[in-house]
Amino acid sequence: MKIGIQTWGSNGDIRPMLALAEGLQKAGHNITLVVSSIDNQRYQTLCEKLEISYRQVPEHIDFNMQDFAQRSFRMNPLQWLRALLDEAFFPSEQEIYRAAQQLVAENDYVIGHHFLYPLKLAALQQHKPFFSVTLCHAAVFNPGIPPISFPDFGRHFNKMSWKLLDMVFNWALKKPLTRLWQEAGQTPPASLLNGLLSSQQLNLVAVDSFFCPAFEQWQAHQKICGFLNLTEDAKQWSIPEELSVFLEKGAAPVYMTFGSLQQAVPDWSMALFLEAVTLAGCRAIIQTSSEYYPADSQNDQVYFIGRHPHQPLFEHCAAVVHHGGAGTTQAATRAGCPSVVVPFMDEQLFWARQLQKLGLADVPLPAKSVNAKRLAEVIKTVLSSKNMQEKARLASLSMQANDGVASAVAILDRYFLTVKSPDVQLNS
Repeated sequence: MKIGIQTWGSNGDIRPMLALAEGLQKAGHNITLVVSSIDNQRYQTLCEKLEISYRQVPEHIDFNMQDFAQRSFRMNPLQWLRALLDEAFFPSEQEIYRAAQQLVAENDYVIGHHFLYPLKLAALQQHKPFFSVTLCHAAVFNPGIPPISFPDFGRHFNKMSWKLLDMVFNWALKKPLTRLWQEAGQTPPASLLNGLLSSQQLNLVAVDSFFCPAFEQWQAHQKICGFLNLTEDAKQWSIPEELSVFLEKGAAPVYMTFGSLQQAVPDWSMALFLEAVTLAGCRAIIQTSSEYYPADSQNDQVYFIGRHPHQPLFEHCAAVVHHGGAGTTQAATRAGCPSVVVPFMDEQLFWARQLQKLGLADVPLPAKSVNAKRLAEVIKTVLSSKNMQEKARLASLSMQANDGVASAVAILDRYFLTVKSPDVQLNS
């Protein structure tokens, strides 16, 4: 089967789709991956190893993450999303759409990041099936739980909350998000959250069931597959000798990273991490984002590391300080590490609260108000909690029993046999 996959976003949005592409390729399918990277990271070399056809569209996105982070730090979620789209998506929308049209024409089925409505439109126009992948279950309608930031007053009120969220989302973003459909002479789906931004035939939710309460109440086309964990680059990576020596010299360190966001606030994040390490009196591995702290350098307490696959190193750590991204949250938990979460936005706060509720983290420390003293206090609390360490161990065992990529491939293979028509019918 010829399958096209298209994704957009930062490394956290792209790695799961790479994992899915790898799984489908190994299952005997012919895969083409189209990537729009807002941090301009390239995945050509890895795709060549996986024998996956790769395109980067556009070749470069003119988006200053550091400037954006500083300007958007205190925006509400809808303001933040609109600003991100205005600067990192809409300027490339037509080019992404043309790439989507080509991808659809070349393949039997297409799979897109849940935000890639240009791919959905192209698939409908060419009468090809379109499936989507959602990386956070907070966006999936579920009467068993309320949407992000809404109180839980039970099933009846949760339904009302989801309807209200849909209305607010439509009010704030419908015009810019449906412009492409209008220009194509088509009527877009009425609901953005439940219609435009995902498939109504099959939407894979790439979250381990450990994190998904009441997922059985989802609509039938919402299928949980589990964490899409990319392992190929980890196979090619080994712990540097100097880091191995550092690990052997003392207690298990705390790992510290803000993922792609760290590039946006390099000096602030490094200063925060280093002061917190001193105050907490712990050892640490810090993913460096500053020229003042080069990769593979160290001092008595801290080893600085560059880009690398997280999970193999997380397994040697006592805890992980991170921003609450879906991928980092699940990688840390799968490795058996409790978390200290410093969320920058609402989705990350959602993950932080999930970890706290499961006993895998202490209170979230929002980035807009965190300081080194408070961060150090929470690090010490997590490191001293035997209960949290034990829950992290059990959570790791639970996650390691699941293979999200294998599950996703099995679900997709069933749909490939039965679904031949597009998601919905377009206007004639």
